[in-house]
Amino acid sequence: MHKRIPSLSEFAGIRYLQFIVLYFAQGIPEGMCFYGIPAWMAMNGKSPVEIAGVVAMYGLPWTFKIIIAPLMDRYTILSMGRKRPWVIFGQLGLIVVMIFTALIPDPLNNVASLGAMAFAIGLFCSIQDVATDGMAVDLVPVHQQARANGFMWGAKMTGNAVSLAVGTWLLNRYGFEVAFLMLGAAVCFIILFPVFIRERPGEKIMPWMKGVPSKDSSLLKAESFSTIFKSLFQVFTLRNSLILAAMGFVIQAASGYMDTLVPIFTVQSLGWSNETYSQVQATAGLVGGMSGMLIGGILIDKFGKKRMLNIYLLLWAALVGGLLLAQPYWQQNRWINVFMFLYQALYIFIVIGFFAAAMQCCWKRISATQFTLYMTIANIGRIIGTKMLGVIKETNSWPFSIGMFIIMVVIILIILQFLNLKHQEKRVAEIEEAKLMMLQ
Repeated sequence: MHKRIPSLSEFAGIRYLQFIVLYFAQGIPEGMCFYGIPAWMAMNGKSPVEIAGVVAMYGLPWTFKIIIAPLMDRYTILSMGRKRPWVIFGQLGLIVVMIFTALIPDPLNNVASLGAMAFAIGLFCSIQDVATDGMAVDLVPVHQQARANGFMWGAKMTGNAVSLAVGTWLLNRYGFEVAFLMLGAAVCFIILFPVFIRERPGEKIMPWMKGVPSKDSSLLKAESFSTIFKSLFQVFTLRNSLILAAMGFVIQAASGYMDTLVPIFTVQSLGWSNETYSQVQATAGLVGGMSGMLIGGILIDKFGKKRMLNIYLLLWAALVGGLLLAQPYWQQNRWINVFMFLYQALYIFIVIGFFAAAMQCCWKRISATQFTLYMTIANIGRIIGTKMLGVIKETNSWPFSIGMFIIMVVIILIILQFLNLKHQEKRVAEIEEAKLMMLQ
């Protein structure tokens, strides 16, 4: 029966489905760790420093992705595919950790253990993320990359939204243990997709079954770490590689800052319950995610990455500026609801554009490791942005704290003006040509 299941390399529809499902799976723990748990802690009187600490612990392992990616490029079970074994490993680890998280005694008064489990969840999520991104770089043709990123990030935000809404409802009705056990059960179901769908025809479903490595996988396998890191240094020190990395750092710093601010602001300043916040955030994430899936990649393909990023970033800053001007209306929930909806949609569109630009800047020989380095730097930015909120809000007003986000967006816009994707492609092509001449 399994021999008749199409492989990812053969059909675009199967590829899109696989990446949608895997990114949805990443959204399940992220929805709770970034939004649900912070709102729950805020409702129960925990300080911004404690809340930001737990969120930062979830984000910390994502900075290790640059260590994980070369390991995946160097070591794998080729007969099962280049990245599929790592995807399965990440999913299995996530299931186990979510079960252990459910067993934390009195988590509100055991913040250290909650932070440790958030770290472990983030670790296995990051392993799956690196493997999924590497699989996408290997298998998705260039002309499908922007659309694939739209599907992937739309699915992730949809997973965020569903996890946040359902998880918060379970948390409030049945408690912490039941909430995490049920979310872990959802991940158990999702693991069936990478288990039964091959990367390429002829590969094994499981190690004990029949199958052989594909020719493409064998040719792409890195033979040494020194080759990987020498090539990475050569391409990453290009001017536009550094500009893109800086832009990703500030984008995620701004995002981490605002994502930590909003649940604390709505619950502790506006008097929302954590369930009210979660319902609004979940709906905003769902609408934004679907918008990204339906039009995000298409708009970028049609009008260009840099042009659309400029438009989205300007709208992002204007939106938060509008929130500051609307301060007299903050107690009217509909204004905050509209803000959260528009903020999520713009964030998803910005991330889709950034990811597509990062793929375009990659050298195919080390694209998985190079792409992961961009993401690692961005995730360091997210952690720093998250921690910044805890420090800034302790001594400043809400308007000042919200206004800091606009400053970060202005910095992103300035950096973006120096990015030249066509020049990057030209320089990478020259490096590839020189590499081929050396091999001859």
